[in-house]
Amino acid sequence: MATKNKNLSVYSPEQIPSAKKMIFGIVVSDWNSEVTHALLDGAYKTLIEHGAKEDNILVKHVPGSFELTLGAQFMAEYADLDAVICLGCVIQGETRHFDFICQGVTHGITELNMNYNIPFVFGLLTTNTMEQATARSGGKHGNKGVEAAVTAIKMAALQKEMEDLEE
Repeated sequence: MATKNKNLSVYSPEQIPSAKKMIFGIVVSDWNSEVTHALLDGAYKTLIEHGAKEDNILVKHVPGSFELTLGAQFMAEYADLDAVICLGCVIQGETRHFDFICQGVTHGITELNMNYNIPFVFGLLTTNTMEQATARSGGKHGNKGVEAAVTAIKMAALQKEMEDLEE
């Protein structure tokens, strides 16, 4: 396992741009809420730590991970955002349902990135067990929500840098 004994949420805060003037959307699945709400907490706190204002963070809930892409699309269409963070958790079961949900969400978020002029960040945990999900939502392997927020800040800052080149 690539993450064995490693906290993937450790980063150098001084390398993260300020989020002071950025507006973020977070769409979070309520399925596996003990995990996804911990991801939300990590993402939200990270955005605030890097300067985002509470009024500039829009949080919306969807029933399950499959609905993340449409929820994220709604955010992009109805709010003026610099980035959208998509948070969910799919845990392997006895059927192929896991594969279909993971593939659909992955493809959907990729399509959103290609079709809209803002970053959509993939914050979907795809684990074999609840124990693995817990380890990645504030446990020994960090919090994927933190990682997603850092990615959103960096990608929004990159877009602003690129737009400044046009001027």
